[in-house]
Amino acid sequence: MDPELLANSPAMSTAGGALERRLVFAFYLTGHGFGHATRAIEVVRHLIAAGHEVHVSTAVPEFVFTAELRSPGLHVRKVLLDCGAVQSDPLTVDPLASLEKYHQTAVVPRESILRTEAEWLRSVKADLVVSDVVPVVCRAAADAGIRSVCIGNFSWDSIYAEYIMAAGYHHRSIVWQIAEDYSNCETLLRLPGYCPMPAFCDVTDVPLVVRGLRKSRSEVRKDLGIAESTKVVIFNFGGQPAGWKLKQEWLPDGWICLVCGASDSQEVPPNFIKLEKDTYTPDVMAASDCMLGKIGYGTASEALAYKLPFVFVRRDYFNEEPFLRNLLEVEHSYHHNILGVAARILQDIAVGKKCASDKFNGARRLQDAIVLGYQLQRTPGKDVGIPDWYSLNGTEIGAHPIIENTEKVKTAELCCEDFEILHGDLQGLTDTMAFLKSLSGLTENELKNSEVQSRERTAASVLFDWEKEIYVARAPGRLDVMGGIADYSGSLVLQMPLREACHVAIQRNHPSKQKLWKHVQARQLESTGVVPVVQIVSFGSELSNRAPTFDMDLSDFMDGDKPISYEKAREFFCQDPSQKWAAYVSGTILILMTELGVQFTDSMSILVSSAVPEGKGVSSSASVEVATMSAIAAAYGLNITPRDLALLCQKVENHVVGAPCGVMDQMASACGEANKLLAMVCQPAEVKELVMIPSHMRFWGLDSGIRHSVGGGDYGSVRVGTYMGRKMIKCAASNLVSVSSTSDAPVQTDDYKEKGRDVVKSEASMEYLCNLPPHRYEAAYSKDIPEIITGDAFLEKYGDHDDMVTVIDPKRSYSVKAPTRHPIYENFRVETFKALLTAANTDEQLAALGELMYQCHYSYNACGLGSDGTDRLVNLVQEMQHRKTPENGGPNLYGAKITGGGSGGSVCVIGKNCLQSAEEIAEIQQSYKAATGYLPIIFDGSSPGAGKFGYLKIRRRLTITE
Repeated sequence: MDPELLANSPAMSTAGGALERRLVFAFYLTGHGFGHATRAIEVVRHLIAAGHEVHVSTAVPEFVFTAELRSPGLHVRKVLLDCGAVQSDPLTVDPLASLEKYHQTAVVPRESILRTEAEWLRSVKADLVVSDVVPVVCRAAADAGIRSVCIGNFSWDSIYAEYIMAAGYHHRSIVWQIAEDYSNCETLLRLPGYCPMPAFCDVTDVPLVVRGLRKSRSEVRKDLGIAESTKVVIFNFGGQPAGWKLKQEWLPDGWICLVCGASDSQEVPPNFIKLEKDTYTPDVMAASDCMLGKIGYGTASEALAYKLPFVFVRRDYFNEEPFLRNLLEVEHSYHHNILGVAARILQDIAVGKKCASDKFNGARRLQDAIVLGYQLQRTPGKDVGIPDWYSLNGTEIGAHPIIENTEKVKTAELCCEDFEILHGDLQGLTDTMAFLKSLSGLTENELKNSEVQSRERTAASVLFDWEKEIYVARAPGRLDVMGGIADYSGSLVLQMPLREACHVAIQRNHPSKQKLWKHVQARQLESTGVVPVVQIVSFGSELSNRAPTFDMDLSDFMDGDKPISYEKAREFFCQDPSQKWAAYVSGTILILMTELGVQFTDSMSILVSSAVPEGKGVSSSASVEVATMSAIAAAYGLNITPRDLALLCQKVENHVVGAPCGVMDQMASACGEANKLLAMVCQPAEVKELVMIPSHMRFWGLDSGIRHSVGGGDYGSVRVGTYMGRKMIKCAASNLVSVSSTSDAPVQTDDYKEKGRDVVKSEASMEYLCNLPPHRYEAAYSKDIPEIITGDAFLEKYGDHDDMVTVIDPKRSYSVKAPTRHPIYENFRVETFKALLTAANTDEQLAALGELMYQCHYSYNACGLGSDGTDRLVNLVQEMQHRKTPENGGPNLYGAKITGGGSGGSVCVIGKNCLQSAEEIAEIQQSYKAATGYLPIIFDGSSPGAGKFGYLKIRRRLTITE
């Protein structure tokens, strides 16, 4: 039936044949701009096509609607009830001017607006008020006794909140008034790419609302005189005349630029085309190859709908940007046959039907409030990301179920009740909230009421003085995406901080006021007097077969007036195997004393609680070291940069614990950021950049169940072999330099020509093996590196391998060729991997990344660092990948590799960021269990490093009964 005829009909026919009355909708549009009007047109179009009457109240010119819709069912009324954002140009928002204009537009005449709009709504006999997203009409509708609904991807309270932070607090009442107005509406129809909107009590998510096409790509290009093969970019800044001075040389040869919103007087070069003011933008967007402009709902939604690559310019004070950017990066496919969903929901609400809303609204409102807090921290020129637990793609693929947020609500409420946070921010981290909640249950009264009284909790209950401040630090484990054991050879590495982390709480007290365990009290009585002590409780000890507590006098770390040597410290912690774990914690104190000259005269109480499982190859030890040192630094006011802190923590591992690890684990734990790969050159620890993980891919960790240890013989012997190979190459290079210096004849080698002397000289003095390119290794040195050499044979010929943290056993044979080759080629693989991360999103990109991971895995095996378990997991990934053909949808998982130090532990898997990938990871988990009896742990998700987290300074809120 023709929509025009439907509009004139007094009744409409439903699918079941029953007649329903014609409904009247009052549709209010914000005065912000044309973008809201373009999406409103589509909703209005469907309402009118269904036989209803729509009154549009807006400041947007009437022709915007009448050019699209000609129907007696459409009525356009000019009225301005809010002002949106005041912009001095298409890219610049004036926060103060925006607030002052809203004050004049909606606050000063508020009573008149409420009275006028309530009367008008009654006069048109409106069945439902729809607001996009004018605040005051929600209150006016309530005054008129008419239900109201908001539709949008943002609300003005969240936008103006940031303006108040920038322009002053004297306008803050505006935000509260807007939020109160919104609370009068029945539900929010929330569009994709939404910002935090905590003011709304009820939320219903609806699909993308976007304008449809009128002409085909070929028709548009024909009208514009552009050939099909010509590359076209559309220059679109929201239709606003920008006054750009466009230059011909700005475009690549052969490209054409279509300019939207150019003024009549603006002149453009011959390779630019000015579009007419009434040009239908979706058609020219769909006919283009890419778009350059400012991001907004209209441009983002249409770029997404028509699969148009979109390059946008960042804008200060534009809260929508990270959420719209997230929408674009998720790359969902939206089709026009779902565009009527919003209109159908509005129709149902108007006739009294209750729509299905988000049943976790309470949790979502808290989420929105927390993310709004993130947005308020924004400063001009600084990008703001979205917390991983909030991101749209994580929710939709099921990686971060909303049910987790319900637990977050309860936990956040409880932990904030129990503690006063004097410094720092929870940052929405649920594990930090849970840790604070566990602290609150450690009072003696709480334990008496508990049925479970473990040794560690009993010991922890008398650890802290609850009337004094406690410092809390957090450090995550890490997933070794690429780099691994090449770190100690100076490689580039790519590391992702995990969601799992270690928390450390510390309190310092004067020795005379320190709460002491009974056996420590007894030891003090036997000594010459009160001395500073360290008391440590480690949660989870029953899972790792270690003692739950450790204590020592700080004087045990002194040899006269100097700290003891690292060798004596290793011997000290090795006295009792069940307490060797304390070296990772107390060792940080000795390192600070030795390396920085810190003097500790106070006693310390330390509680360690780690969710990073041990022996899985995900840096459980580094997370403990980094969290502990971060907490101590906070408690003692030590200003240590995250990089320097990581280097100090490596010394704990190398010199106190005695494990010959590189520094990448500590660096990732200290310097990493959520959802980014820490790209670091280990020479010794230079952060190159933080690489955003593209939204179309995801990394998982799968635990093999085979315990890994960097202190094990395999890891140490491979490191020895690597340093042997480096020494052999350096000696060979020195011989080449010596021969060329003493001989008048040209050197008889193919690779040594003019200027070759400098290359070989640098190789003779090479500090890091990874600085040797693969082609130089193959050309000059590979053939002379032995597969295996005995320790005594190497020592006799070369003297020493020049590694401070390993010792050559003369009676042992060492593999040399494979350990030498691995870091040289691994560095090349990591550099290639990093470059590919920014390539186009294609299956070929993922396949290439996966291939590099497979190559790394088999290189580990050649070094002798493989294991049956990790090989089995990698094989399961390969089987899953290759059983998927283009005919059945193609693969979702693309590669896997062993991680960290090898010889067990976990594998890292790369795949598409989609529900099918998560399902396949779960299938591999079950297949591994069926074959081995062990159910692998899945590591999924990321979180901030210790430097990004900072520290919390907390104090328990004491009740009268306490």
